[in-house]
Amino acid sequence: MEHYKYVILGAGPSGLSFAHTLRLLGEESFLVLDKENEAGGLCRSVEVDGKPLDIGGGHFLDLKRQEVLDLVFRFMPREEWQEHKRVSKIRIRGVELDHPLEGNLWQLPVADQIDFLESIAKAGVLRGEPQPEAFADWITWKLGDCIAREYMLPYNRKIWSMDPNQLGTYWLYKLPDVSFRETLQSCLEHKMFGALPAHASFLYPKAHGYGEVWRRMGDALGDKLHLGEALTSVDPATRTVNGRYQAGTIVNSIPWTAWTQTSPMPDEVRAAIGRLVQVPIDVDYVADTLPSDSHWTYDPDENKSFHRLLLRANFCSGSRGYWTETNSARSPKLAPGAFRHTNEYAYPVNTLDKPQTVDVIKKWAASQGIYPLGRWGQWEHMNSDVATSLAIAAAQELHGNPV
Repeated sequence: MEHYKYVILGAGPSGLSFAHTLRLLGEESFLVLDKENEAGGLCRSVEVDGKPLDIGGGHFLDLKRQEVLDLVFRFMPREEWQEHKRVSKIRIRGVELDHPLEGNLWQLPVADQIDFLESIAKAGVLRGEPQPEAFADWITWKLGDCIAREYMLPYNRKIWSMDPNQLGTYWLYKLPDVSFRETLQSCLEHKMFGALPAHASFLYPKAHGYGEVWRRMGDALGDKLHLGEALTSVDPATRTVNGRYQAGTIVNSIPWTAWTQTSPMPDEVRAAIGRLVQVPIDVDYVADTLPSDSHWTYDPDENKSFHRLLLRANFCSGSRGYWTETNSARSPKLAPGAFRHTNEYAYPVNTLDKPQTVDVIKKWAASQGIYPLGRWGQWEHMNSDVATSLAIAAAQELHGNPV
């Protein structure tokens, strides 16, 4: 039996950042386990058609969190990154216009602008109507009928492949407030007003895929990282993992569903894990280089299988082509010789009962000395910079020695 203060499950951005923060705090009694043969989780990259492709979808390094940059630059210095001003697009009414939609309606023909402006002006939130509880009704209440009907609802049907009213509304605070005044002003002055979306500026490696920095972080852990070791058993009572590693604290950043076949737990916790829902996503590579300056493009057209395109040639130096992201349930048959990577666990789904369900799991975990971390430990969609920031804070908190 090997004894550690921390056994960390998962070598994605969360697990790696937690481990390296422990090391910066002077703590060496930890071990990281991951079932894959390379570190990085959803942020891994592979070479396709002579250049990197990010197999987990679109991942970029946001510039907003200094603690994240400080950690990441230890392994891939700033000079190895290229800064980009975000260019993202939405395909709607036969036009490719800039994202966010409400700030760039002026790029549509005037008649279409009027349709959207009139719809926003009639939105329930602006008219003082009570907030609905159903997702589809909430979207219409918040954004107006046109944006809901032509963009948000079809896009959500595509990405989740379920009735939008199976989703909760508790997470929609993330959507921007749509100001009729700012939207009208943008149409009159032909420029965007209002808040910029996340990743307004971002970094992407000059000579690698996004997975390179996480691979380096994994390599830097040396024998503190065991790759190719899947979770086979957990004894919560003794905090023993795979019958070999005993922890003071187990830090879990892998999907809870991996625990149900490997660990004894109360029936209510097992049932709660069984209610968690995730979306599998297929990443397909297309060699054609599109005539667009977009870094990524959203497409709500339900006649197309994919929901987003990542135009690799516009952010990965010297590359060509693009890749698509598609809910696996919607993916077409793969053409002979084409590249596809399937992520069984891509997005946690914000189902109606998710907050209560996750609360049951977290309370049990806390009672067993198990700490939930990251996208899958928290069952919460978060970008890699957010996951890294939260992992840094968690390591500082648990180790009791903030820096």
